[in-house]
Amino acid sequence: MIVLKSPKEIQRMKVPCSIVAEVLKVVVDRVSVGVTTVELNSIAEKEVAKRKAKPAFKGYCGYPASLCCSLNNQVVHGIPDNRPLQEGDILSLDFGAYYDGFYGDAAVTVSIGAISEVARNLISATEQSLLIAIEKSVTNNRLSDVSNAVQTYIESRGFSVVRDFVGHGIGRSLHEAPQVPNYGLPNAGPKLRSGMVLAIEPMVNEKSHEVKVLADGWTAVTLDGGLSAHFEHTVAITDNGPEILTLI
Repeated sequence: MIVLKSPKEIQRMKVPCSIVAEVLKVVVDRVSVGVTTVELNSIAEKEVAKRKAKPAFKGYCGYPASLCCSLNNQVVHGIPDNRPLQEGDILSLDFGAYYDGFYGDAAVTVSIGAISEVARNLISATEQSLLIAIEKSVTNNRLSDVSNAVQTYIESRGFSVVRDFVGHGIGRSLHEAPQVPNYGLPNAGPKLRSGMVLAIEPMVNEKSHEVKVLADGWTAVTLDGGLSAHFEHTVAITDNGPEILTLI
């Protein structure tokens, strides 16, 4: 069941969403050659605690960290480790926060030093596809209009959309209905209504869309070893158009 949020509830959701944006900004500013993702996770935990909020992911279905750190060919749910970041890496950072009964969720992919042209194009296309999807997130459109917008744009750029993982509704639970795929035909699925809040999150691969989950039970990687990028915003659908709640 899709839970519609009242204007007051959306206002309350702005707090955890702002916390997510602030924490991600601090973490991104600390990304550099030689830093480890364990260190970035520690920074995120300290920053969210400063804001009297709780990390949304730590302990969620047994996930062991607060910050998902997915490196290069890792798609999502990468577990922080002690490998120092290297020049040319790309790193996807996914973070969620819980505050006053509501969740916020966002993700960004960043470059470490000079990266390849393919990596730059992949990051740019993924971020742009999120903005295009948000533009489609208006009342009376259908959910698959959002999904199709991502797929159409990404494939026009020569990349592929991950199918095994999707976006989701968000509110009093981290994951709510509806699922928000990043692929599919337009004009299908539920109509978008004012009060829906969606975590829209394109996950895009350099080569094939196929992925596999490693033995740790969490880290998803591209099957062919190609790079992957991930961007996400929590977005409220209102009568005045989409409102991005996780903007800094």
